Amino acid sequence: MVTSSSIDHFSSTSKEYSFSRPLYPDTLYKYLSDVTPNKNVAWDCATGNGQAAIGLCKHFKNVIASDASKGQLDYQFERTNIRYEMFPAEKADIGDNSVDLITVAQAAHWFDLDKFYKEVIRVGKSNGILAIWSYGMHQIDKDIDKISARLNVNGDILGKYWPPETNYVQDDYKTIPFPFKEILAPKFEMNVYWSLDDLISYMQTWSAVKRFNNEKKFNPLNLIIDELEKLWGNHEDQKVVKWNINIRIGKIHS
Repeated sequence: MVTSSSIDHFSSTSKEYSFSRPLYPDTLYKYLSDVTPNKNVAWDCATGNGQAAIGLCKHFKNVIASDASKGQLDYQFERTNIRYEMFPAEKADIGDNSVDLITVAQAAHWFDLDKFYKEVIRVGKSNGILAIWSYGMHQIDKDIDKISARLNVNGDILGKYWPPETNYVQDDYKTIPFPFKEILAPKFEMNVYWSLDDLISYMQTWSAVKRFNNEKKFNPLNLIIDELEKLWGNHEDQKVVKWNINIRIGKIHS
């Protein structure tokens, strides 16, 4: 049973979001560096606590990591070549024609894309690159995945509690507007070894879980926890959890 104290501890706060999310692979950042001609400035938009910025700072001289939420930036990961700024994606406090690579991890579907893309064109250098990516439902094994599907956008438990923008994520970002000359990217994925408690902590960060709880006054994960426990075994046992990364990469000016 997911207790009320668990709900409080793993609610969709910035701190819990920061520490309950899987990490993107280093191969992704290396690839983005390889396809970007110049490596002076990268802008990680909607950076959250700076997870992607940390990966980028190993390959770019300077990284601007921005977010509209002060709460997210309060848990930033500091590096000497990362500059954290608070501003919305659609109104960047960045100079014209100054950025080599722009990245958006798991956030572009929330933007006013028309306004954001105008900013991308304004701040991007003539040979600049834009990369946006997302990841959908985790994968563990066929039996556990059937339970997870009940929590997905089309699932019977949380389906109506996901905002409509998450349909872009459900569609693997294939339908999100992207008016740039695309670069075909290889496949990337995230893999972690998690206990059942790790998985529950992660699912507690979902906005749909919070919306369900606010409306129904109980945690929707209580509806599936017994089944998960039977399939999982001991809570401490670790299993491989996988997410496919769905990425769109394009040349800003073509």
